[in-house]
Amino acid sequence: MNILDCKTADGKTFPDLKLVELKLHGDARGFFVERYREDAFAAAGLPTVYKQDNHSRSAPGVLRGMHYQFNKPQGKLVGCVRGRIWDAVVDVRPSSPTYGKSYGVELSDTNARLLWVPAGFAHGFCVLGEDVADVYYKVTEIYNPEGERGIAWNDPDFAIQWPIANPQVSARDSAQASFADYKKDPKF
Repeated sequence: MNILDCKTADGKTFPDLKLVELKLHGDARGFFVERYREDAFAAAGLPTVYKQDNHSRSAPGVLRGMHYQFNKPQGKLVGCVRGRIWDAVVDVRPSSPTYGKSYGVELSDTNARLLWVPAGFAHGFCVLGEDVADVYYKVTEIYNPEGERGIAWNDPDFAIQWPIANPQVSARDSAQASFADYKKDPKF
């Protein structure tokens, strides 16, 4: 397992945001990968206690996000177990040196990458290619619907370079607040 720091477009390192590269063992028959191993995660300084596992399936062209949970904040260990996604996060912690900065990375069923997203980040993803994508993620806190909010996925302040044109976005995600509105009443 290799743990990499994630950087903003201007080269700043995000506090606690980590890209986890796992060892993939493969041949003509397929592959095997350990997606989570408590002792290895503990040795790398990553959380080892998760309270809920989530699995989402999305069609090609779907974009979900940008969501965050402020009441019972969740850290997320995100991976794609089928297909390919562009996973994107934005630091929404006003006291952070990377406040308002975004990061994106491709996660797929074959690249053996996970993204550790600490609490205080808005998170979203879009499906790449022509196949469905299954996203599986572990979270550090139980979901609390009253404590969830979102910020517009296409907010120009974030400068997220989404790699798909004309994504399918839910009515809820299309109506999310702007980052300017979030800054008036930040939740972290």
